[in-house]
Amino acid sequence: MDLVIRGARVVDGTGGPSYTADVGVHEGRITEIGRLPGGGLRGGGRRTLDAHGLALAPGFVDMHAHSDLALLRDPDHSAKAAQGVTLEVLGQDGLSYAPVDDRTLGEVRAAIAGWNGPGDDIDFDWRTVGEYLDRLDRGFGGEGIAVNAAYLVPQGTVRAYALGWDDRPATAAELDRMRRLVADGLAQGAVGLSSGLTYTPGMYATGAELTELCRVVARYGGYYCPHHRSYGHDALAAYAEMVALTREAGCALHLAHATMNFGENRGRAGELLALLDAALAGGADITLDSYPYTPGCTTLVALLPGWANEGGPEAVLARLRDGTQAERIRHALEVEGSDGCHGVPVDWSTIEISGTADPAYGPYVGRRLDGWETARGLLLGDRLAPTILQHVGDEENVRAIMRHRVHTGGSDGILQGAKPHPRAYGTFPHYLGHYVRELGLLSLEECVAHLAGRPAARLRLPDRGLVRVGYRADLVLFDPDTVAAGSTYERPRVLPTGVPHVLIDGRFVMRDGRRTDVLAGRSVRRTARDLR
Repeated sequence: MDLVIRGARVVDGTGGPSYTADVGVHEGRITEIGRLPGGGLRGGGRRTLDAHGLALAPGFVDMHAHSDLALLRDPDHSAKAAQGVTLEVLGQDGLSYAPVDDRTLGEVRAAIAGWNGPGDDIDFDWRTVGEYLDRLDRGFGGEGIAVNAAYLVPQGTVRAYALGWDDRPATAAELDRMRRLVADGLAQGAVGLSSGLTYTPGMYATGAELTELCRVVARYGGYYCPHHRSYGHDALAAYAEMVALTREAGCALHLAHATMNFGENRGRAGELLALLDAALAGGADITLDSYPYTPGCTTLVALLPGWANEGGPEAVLARLRDGTQAERIRHALEVEGSDGCHGVPVDWSTIEISGTADPAYGPYVGRRLDGWETARGLLLGDRLAPTILQHVGDEENVRAIMRHRVHTGGSDGILQGAKPHPRAYGTFPHYLGHYVRELGLLSLEECVAHLAGRPAARLRLPDRGLVRVGYRADLVLFDPDTVAAGSTYERPRVLPTGVPHVLIDGRFVMRDGRRTDVLAGRSVRRTARDLR
């Protein structure tokens, strides 16, 4: 064997009881498991790792990641590798970089510069989903990337490609083109379709349009992952819309960063879970992800009403420069409650600037906004790039949702900005340290199933997510007594503690708490055949 791991507490990802064992790895796969006492592996390996006192788990799956360019920018990528993440799901919230043409690529780069940076350091040498996945495979010098990555076809990007950034129904021809783009992406290896229904242009799609795209996803055995129309006012109705349209389409549903935010939803997670339980009892295929923190994180421009974003980024800037239009935007934000702010009038005191593109606006980072004119000035001066933390969550809701049987972990980690949300660097250790060890909200075995086994099952990956003979040796070893997030709101880029070793395909990407130079990550493509 290439490696024998001795005396680990195996937490296998099923949710079942943990046990002590030796685990053998050869050629990137788990080849033997010998339970102790009495059943340990007698054969040796070229390397041996003493894991007494450590838990051995399947590598964690970040079901909601925004590393679409970070994986091509940073070969180290310790933000995720050091947490024990071995697979990230990209293409989230309906906006990413494939499929595109030249026009759409430029528009999308501007629209989500706050999530991923402007991309001036990236060679965008792809246009299709398959070509993007090929680019991930090549990684750095042809050797790969830091961790594995799966991809969702982004519905907003598809809509921009097919009909631009106009707020109108798609024609029959445009809808057919969107269907083809989604089908092509799935056939090329994407695992499903994402939407950002409080972001433009995805929010302009009707339920009927989304249902038609979900029918395509269902044919290819993928899943639909919506950031739905509201996490605030009428949040339950927004969840119900997603449940209903995927039921009609016959499509699996995975609810992105599922939560109930803003004061009007405080303590109402039980109502959401009752809605989901009823759908599950009726045969629906539903999962969800969440991050274990209360603030959200997005771009400042995302708060604007949908009509203000029509036409794309340059049209938004033009409206902000126009005094009359800017006043109309302010009224929508502060009085009416814009769709971009989930139907809730904005409370500027909850909005904290987490990052800017232009260093000249760096002094605003870490500050709460004092009103519309400051926000408007930042949007214009930094060309829509500022990112924000939005302090509108509820801890009771967070805890209730993470205990649900279809819950998975997703960081929603935006890595840009001088002061990003600590979830980008801390989500998975924070689950294990705070919510498992300190609060006892989940058992260790349950939590690992949420972070590894269940996500792999949602992605329909036949050889990942469990510690089992024949499975890929994507593994994390951590100390249950010390594992903890190092990142805080004040120091968000501090790496976690208590996670000494991480392996991908049996190769150490973290060893003794330090990032190695191994680039074992590749695109994870689920073979997607048309099931008609």
